[in-house]
Amino acid sequence: MNTVPAAFAASVAAHRERIAVRSEDGRELSYAALDAQRIDATRALLACGIQRGDRVAIWAPNGIEWIVAGLAIHSLGAVLVPVNTRMKGSEAGYVLARSGARLLFCAGQFLGTHFPTLLGPHRPATLEQLVVIGAAQNGDPGWLQFLQRAEAVQASLVDEHASAVRPEDRMDILFTSGTTGAPKGVVSCHGQNLCVIAEWSARMQLVPGDQYLVAMPFFHSFGYKVGWLGGLMAGCTILPQAVFDASTVMQRIAREKVSVLPGPPTIFVGLLDDPARASTDLSSLRATITGAAAVAPALIERIRRELGFKIVLTGYGLTETCGVASLAQASDSAQTIASTCGQPIPNTEVRCVDEHGNTLAAGVAGEVLIRGYNVMLGYLDDEAATREAIDTDGWLHTGDVGVLDERGYLRITDRLKDMYIAGGFNCYPAEIEKLIAAHPAVAQVAVIGVPDKRLGEVGKACLVLRPDQLIDEREFIAWCREQMANYKVPRYVEVLKALPTNASGKVLKFELRRSAE
Repeated sequence: MNTVPAAFAASVAAHRERIAVRSEDGRELSYAALDAQRIDATRALLACGIQRGDRVAIWAPNGIEWIVAGLAIHSLGAVLVPVNTRMKGSEAGYVLARSGARLLFCAGQFLGTHFPTLLGPHRPATLEQLVVIGAAQNGDPGWLQFLQRAEAVQASLVDEHASAVRPEDRMDILFTSGTTGAPKGVVSCHGQNLCVIAEWSARMQLVPGDQYLVAMPFFHSFGYKVGWLGGLMAGCTILPQAVFDASTVMQRIAREKVSVLPGPPTIFVGLLDDPARASTDLSSLRATITGAAAVAPALIERIRRELGFKIVLTGYGLTETCGVASLAQASDSAQTIASTCGQPIPNTEVRCVDEHGNTLAAGVAGEVLIRGYNVMLGYLDDEAATREAIDTDGWLHTGDVGVLDERGYLRITDRLKDMYIAGGFNCYPAEIEKLIAAHPAVAQVAVIGVPDKRLGEVGKACLVLRPDQLIDEREFIAWCREQMANYKVPRYVEVLKALPTNASGKVLKFELRRSAE
């Protein structure tokens, strides 16, 4: 069962009558009904001329059709290319052209934008067909019209294609965020992804019947691989959430008895600070994991104490590691979970090295390197970039700065490119942010280095405050001096309504730096 079609078939056999997915508007499909739609969608793809190995893209918000299309692509042995719904037409056109996608499942209207029109002038010649999910207009070929094409293909062909998929076959191409250059396509296969998903699900203690709300976007490995796909492998009911809104999500938690809700820190900050939280029944919440950014211990404590989660884990991963590199365990102490992102998952290795590639002792910060089955096959059609990222010994160079303790637990301190030097001292913003997050008025913080005539660079703290809180800059800086070494203390403070983030919840520090220039 180390391919998606084989693993999903086993899940359907075990949970046929259980609800597999329920949309925000109340539509729901049992595992048997979801399987039937998967079969029809696979037949329709075959009718469209899509074959094993072809690239098929999805550019749409979280929803039932996204899951059906994804399962159909995997069943055919084609390669899934998720496209970020925040991308503009030129950006989406780049991903579609670079991947060579032949067919695109595309949102109609989403957040006031008609996606086919947005793509229009940027549509590459290699994209032969487009299927609109949701509100179609101007003659757009719609989802139901697409499914009707299944009638031309025998259902028996679906089983033939699904059984021909192998663990080593390409499963997907996920494009990096592109914050430091053009996005690169990360290629991974069925077998490695399913091993990662199984390990993640075991740590989260997913069980059949869990009501799993997936607020992370499906185009991201968090929302896709250990999100809806992992949930289906475990027999959960998947609750797709197209747009995160704290009040809406809290109502859904209470109404649908949500038990599993992973996400980046920004999601939990939104829930914790929403005024309706005190009057909303959140007692069904059972398990969560957070990552995608340096997580402050104070936030972990609040998630456990104020939201009532029984299992609160932390983890670390990259698109280049199928989304997961290290995980905490439920049996770890609260301090370990709050201060680290766990140990490397089994059958993988992590080490920290200096600028010369020498392995560093426990407790010494250096670049994090990863080796194991979870490391990507490579960057799509880019041997030079692949060689730069993965050395001849198979180590993936992450660009992250971290520390391994004597037990092998990893703590990410920052990105190499985010480090700044104040008066000759290396300053790691994530370390400073964790200290500042303990301030009673602070909801979120991002620290960046800004130029300084005397010290070269100094820190600037960009703050989002908790509701009804004010802060005095001088008093805040004085508080910081009591919490950290003087060279780490931010010299400047700016209060913002929100921090700029990408769709996975990572703070876009280059935007903060740009505004500070």
